[in-house]
Amino acid sequence: MQITRLFDLINFQIATYDKKIALAQKINGSWKAYSSRDLKKIVDNLSLAFLKTGITKDDKVAIISDNRPEWNFIDLALQQIGAISVPMYPTISADDYNYIFHHAEVTKVFVGRQEIFEKAVEGSKDMDIQIVSFDKIKGCENWEDFMARGEGGNLADLEAMKEAVKYTDLFTIIYTSGTTGRPKGVMLAHSNVVSNLYAIEDRMIIPRGEAKALSFLPLCHIYERTGSFCCMFMGVSIYYAESMEAIGENLKEVQPHIFNTVPRLLEKVYDKIVSKGYELTGVKKSLFFWALNLGLKYEPNKDQGSWYNFQLKLANKIIFSKWREALGGNVMQINSGASALQPRLARVFWSAGIPVNEGYGLTETSPVVSASICNLQDIRIGMVGKIVRDVEVKIAADGEILVKGPNVMQGYYKQPDLTAEVLEPDGWFHTGDIGELHEGHYLKITDRKKEMFKTSGGKYIAPQPMENKFKESSLIEQVLVVGENKNYPAALIVPSIMGLQDWCRHKDIPYTTDAEMLQKPEILDKFQKEIDNLNKYFGKWEQVKRFKILTQQWTVESGELTPTMKLKRKIIHQKFAKEIESLYT
Repeated sequence: MQITRLFDLINFQIATYDKKIALAQKINGSWKAYSSRDLKKIVDNLSLAFLKTGITKDDKVAIISDNRPEWNFIDLALQQIGAISVPMYPTISADDYNYIFHHAEVTKVFVGRQEIFEKAVEGSKDMDIQIVSFDKIKGCENWEDFMARGEGGNLADLEAMKEAVKYTDLFTIIYTSGTTGRPKGVMLAHSNVVSNLYAIEDRMIIPRGEAKALSFLPLCHIYERTGSFCCMFMGVSIYYAESMEAIGENLKEVQPHIFNTVPRLLEKVYDKIVSKGYELTGVKKSLFFWALNLGLKYEPNKDQGSWYNFQLKLANKIIFSKWREALGGNVMQINSGASALQPRLARVFWSAGIPVNEGYGLTETSPVVSASICNLQDIRIGMVGKIVRDVEVKIAADGEILVKGPNVMQGYYKQPDLTAEVLEPDGWFHTGDIGELHEGHYLKITDRKKEMFKTSGGKYIAPQPMENKFKESSLIEQVLVVGENKNYPAALIVPSIMGLQDWCRHKDIPYTTDAEMLQKPEILDKFQKEIDNLNKYFGKWEQVKRFKILTQQWTVESGELTPTMKLKRKIIHQKFAKEIESLYT
């Protein structure tokens, strides 16, 4: 059966796998599962309910919720009648809600929990919008009551609506979080994402019809959403994590074969592992750091000799086996995307028998442009894999990555001028990323075009590679390299409190408060040594001459990070203008 519209995946899954567990969610301590047939029945009833309440082709309906099966139900039900979903991050402001509601002409909103409901009420106060909730919320219609409206509806009418939906029809508008200004509405058709499913098929090594996935990245982001469609396509049971805090526990109980993540989460996993290593004593501690150092030297596609191989085999048996157990014991493939993965993390995880595959893409490309192949011969650490099937990539004269293929968006909703800026008439999309092609088809990202800057001496600085390198320090949580039109680069540093506590414990330095510790001369001296050591990897003109340690963490809620954990450089420059200026006085 050929998939042409995304909702075709429901019948495809029933015909091919007939899953007992298609989707699962933990409620009150136990997992509630929905089979492939449950999925079809619920989605059909919801489609009929939409029709009964006046929602029809091309109408816009927002979905604002944490990951849960109801998210998928609404998404697929809208697709079947040709309506357009507008997924939104729960974490953005009521003002952002209001902007998107107006811009997309949303008529109905589905929300997850109480807090989101209240924000949606505030964001829609000047509009006539109906709100339906997934949780039972006082004063709000529940999704199950809404679905009941479709029971007894005419399935023949629904089938006619489904038949009318074309491969090239728009199915979603995704408002990109953006690092500056108002978000843009990326228009994606069924054809965009369906083509991406077939394009990434050969990058998946998990067994069809048998594997399990743990989902915790936001479904409103195209990375996890295409990932969920891919799971349906391959017969993978999707288990939704209870929360970001519960991921560790959920990994152990679900024992997934695959999951998608972002580098920041892998960094936290690694830091936590190293922190536990520092707590060990004697022989156990020596063995831990012996294994870790072996991992840091690992090259997946290079034989480093019988002695190294013997040691690594031993390290896997006595140390790294515990790492695999912490991830559930069954992980065959971890997909990392949305930002750059530190090469040292890739080395360590691969050495530990935990395959981490980097990929690259954008919302505008549905998203996958390139992805690693999960084997030791094809992996290239520091690169984001091979270009996927049916997608073309070329590097422009200025180094920008250009992409062409069936996965490229239709454009930005109601913004033809912005569309024309990035999408050429012949189909080439300007990604805004700077990169290189190696061996003809391995892609390497070097920076963001708009984030590069010039010093007053006329030297170009690419901040992202520097920031990624500095974050290799266990003491540095976040960093922003600055210095546009200045005579040298400098940096704002958000310290890793966990890393700092570990170092103090290791050095027998009594730890008081964060603020007090960050003013101690021996702590400042340690940070200086870390910067000096990492500066050696860069040219003289690139090296960070001064830095400022901040006590405030950068978060999505406080506005310095996008929901995909990217730095909002413009916002950080504005909020910390005095601190930046102090680095040049």
